[in-house]
Amino acid sequence: MNKLKLFSPAKLNLFLKVVNKRPDGYHNIETLFQRISLGDEIVLTKNAQGRISVTCDHPDVPLDMRNLVYKVADLLKRDLNVKWGVKIDIKKRIPVAAGLAGGSGNAATVIKGLNQLWDLKLEQKQQIEYGRQIGSDVAFFLYDTPWALGTGRGDIIRKLNIKNKLWYVIITPCIKLYTPEIYQGLNLPLTNKNVDVSILIQNLKYNRLETLKSLLVNDLETVILKVSPRLQAIKENLGLFDIKGVLISGSGPSVYAVVEDQAKAREIAQRFSKRFKQVFVAHTL
Repeated sequence: MNKLKLFSPAKLNLFLKVVNKRPDGYHNIETLFQRISLGDEIVLTKNAQGRISVTCDHPDVPLDMRNLVYKVADLLKRDLNVKWGVKIDIKKRIPVAAGLAGGSGNAATVIKGLNQLWDLKLEQKQQIEYGRQIGSDVAFFLYDTPWALGTGRGDIIRKLNIKNKLWYVIITPCIKLYTPEIYQGLNLPLTNKNVDVSILIQNLKYNRLETLKSLLVNDLETVILKVSPRLQAIKENLGLFDIKGVLISGSGPSVYAVVEDQAKAREIAQRFSKRFKQVFVAHTL
């Protein structure tokens, strides 16, 4: 095998509670991950010269060690003494630095892909350990599950038996937000410690979508909306439509609305696409 074409999905956080700050500078969180149909295309081509190279059709994506796919390929090559190299071509559809974990998903996809391309014979547990070295969200994408509960840094994953397939309208405005700064601005004593993700999980299992408006939680939203008040207007405008709930994903700036079906999602997306360049319709994958 010399070439692989792979799909690299994005994620949404339907629940994100920041528990406390860790000694290593990260934060312990509790989050409900969902894998969605919005994704990038990645092509891996093996080369005999041993070189690692990255290309991408998005100008804001770095092509060196700042890119997680380069970093993970280099880590696997050095750690496992691999003689082969790889050319990694990324066709971007997931917005960059948008709270959708496009980079982390790409890294996980490359781990799984190189396991085949380089015939590494890594078991899932080993792949996950490499993923944790690269980034907090990478582990989720290494599990074959649409839904999962993430704890620790978000890298301790428990698969969830939720059969629900949800539809979304996702709006990503051209706003730059930086995850470390968002976390630094969080006032932990003021976050709501009583919110319980298990209630949301149960309601999703039994398809009680009418409860979502009060159950979708993101502790980071308060800080995000202070840094970028424009996002509040997007949330409010989405709320004018017949939606089941609205939230900012992760550290933003992507705002998503849960909607009843594909037809409703397309109708709402069409309205917002007149004002925003990055508007997507997606579903649970």
